[in-house]
Amino acid sequence: MNIVLATRNKKKIEEIRRITAGMQITLFTLDDFSDCPEVEEDGKTFEENAVKKAKAVSGYTNMPALADDSGLEVYALNNAPGVFSARYAGEGSGDAANTKKLLADMSSAPDEKRGARFACCIALAFPDRTTETFLGYSEGSIGREPRGSNGFGYDPVFYPRGHKKTFAEMADEEKDSLSHRGAALKKLQEYLTTPYSPFVKGD
Repeated sequence: MNIVLATRNKKKIEEIRRITAGMQITLFTLDDFSDCPEVEEDGKTFEENAVKKAKAVSGYTNMPALADDSGLEVYALNNAPGVFSARYAGEGSGDAANTKKLLADMSSAPDEKRGARFACCIALAFPDRTTETFLGYSEGSIGREPRGSNGFGYDPVFYPRGHKKTFAEMADEEKDSLSHRGAALKKLQEYLTTPYSPFVKGD
């Protein structure tokens, strides 16, 4: 079964390929469809953004398309940065700038008020415009300084619940077992193998 990943984020593509390695699917990326137009992520929720991207790419490629929208929700910041996670420090800002702003905004928060979660919505859209969505979360807390060099985004300051290492200090396999994206993709895997899945039906 063929699926197009509706993203050009190399780190996300690498992570999704790694997590789906055991699934009976063949993944394509937008590099295989270089003329596919960009989709503006202007939704108010991760689900809105993921569904919009998946539908647009599926419509353009006439193939099932998988889109991910994810980010960090910090409870002391009223769930910010949320859907603005990738541009928290401003349009075009990178991981380091976003993390620096987050730590500055959290500088006065005591340890017991540093709770946060990573959230992910995976949307799978089909050429007939139908969609399925899968949500995943990873609860944890925000550290006071970046630690580790693996991963991307806010991984260096996020400690998953029950662990003393940040996502960026973990090996890929350990992070995947705890991550929000891993949780959402596990639900996708369950869907792909259900008798109701169009893939199982052979459509």
